[in-house]
Amino acid sequence: MWALNSSEIASASHEPVRQAVLLVGGRGTRLGSLVANLPKPMMAMDDRRCFLDILLGEFARQGFDDLILVAGYLGDQLRARFHGRRIGEARVRVVVEEEARGTGGALREAEPLLASRFIVSNGDSFLDANVRAFVARWGGLNPGEAALLLARVEDSSRYGTVELDGSRVAAFLEKEPERRGPGMINAGVYLMTREILGEINVLPCSMERDVFPALVVRGALFASPSEGYFIDIGLPDTLEEARRVLPVLLRRPAVFFDRDGVLNVDHGHVGGRDRFEWMDGAIDAVRLVNDRGWRAVVVTNQAGVAKGYYSEDDVRTLHAFMSDELARAGAFIDRFYHCPFHPEGTAPGYRLDHTHRKPAPGMILHALGELDIDPSTSLLIGDKDSDLAAAAAAHIKGVPFSGGNVAAALRAHVARRSDAREGADR
Repeated sequence: MWALNSSEIASASHEPVRQAVLLVGGRGTRLGSLVANLPKPMMAMDDRRCFLDILLGEFARQGFDDLILVAGYLGDQLRARFHGRRIGEARVRVVVEEEARGTGGALREAEPLLASRFIVSNGDSFLDANVRAFVARWGGLNPGEAALLLARVEDSSRYGTVELDGSRVAAFLEKEPERRGPGMINAGVYLMTREILGEINVLPCSMERDVFPALVVRGALFASPSEGYFIDIGLPDTLEEARRVLPVLLRRPAVFFDRDGVLNVDHGHVGGRDRFEWMDGAIDAVRLVNDRGWRAVVVTNQAGVAKGYYSEDDVRTLHAFMSDELARAGAFIDRFYHCPFHPEGTAPGYRLDHTHRKPAPGMILHALGELDIDPSTSLLIGDKDSDLAAAAAAHIKGVPFSGGNVAAALRAHVARRSDAREGADR
């Protein structure tokens, strides 16, 4: 998975972008009879998921909690399947165009729902990238500016390529089928400011052919190259490639983080921002996990709820605050799990020795059941014996943390693990 460098992230101080708009209205004519009765983004990837399930899941895990689908062709099917769905903390809304008016027209259709800054993604392509890091780099765009994520492909002849002047887009080059070779292409993921909708004066309108070239002329379009895996499903052979690759690629290792004593200083029953303090290197550790394409999962005992010190809503509010802080640094937690129960609790309904309370493995097992995680390559970082016991019970690696810099400890463990693997291979 691609991410921007830490010096770029460190300068970001804007409010996190929460909205992602997926353009899913295309007819997919190059797929022929395959899309005669089914929208292209609903092509099955395996026995559990269609392509759009995967796209929505990737945006939701990175903290985009307002997901808008702008549909057209067979839009009623998309509305029936996705409108009102919740994916973790994210909700999905579907807007159906009455007629096809291009990608720019699709955005105009969704205009009443759009935030001041939002991500746009084509609904028929996938890029394995830390989009949070991309937003952290460009979230401070001025009104009327936009930024693109670019993908490096080995054969750019199917696509137009993008020329850069530093971080500014200098030109879009038309595709040339006879000229094969690697190149940087528009990956179909954009960060946009709402004011750009004012550029859409005539419909139908294509963002790629009509709006972006105008932004280039006035120096208002920027880009970040990426090295992550890219695929679009617009052709029968690329659709089959996606079916082979994506189910394997998306079964990711996970790093399970204990919270108090690992991500934040353990001041004893931390239930609010007033007593919250990041552990040294904690944000960097989460970003390291994100940048490697792994899942970052928090599993935390919160006996303070059972003891009446704070509520579960307080825990969720604190986790939302943590997510915002991480987002500003280009990082994210895939999912937070907390156990509010304790056998000596005093709060009504919380006096219980629950199977999710560490050292029991319930939270980890719950995550393994909900998220696409490879337990054989996953690990848990914890500062207590109960953390390590929970990891052992869930049959994942436990890594003790006794203080210091969390990112340094994680890097050291990853390095030792890599050395051991190389030694075994020899």
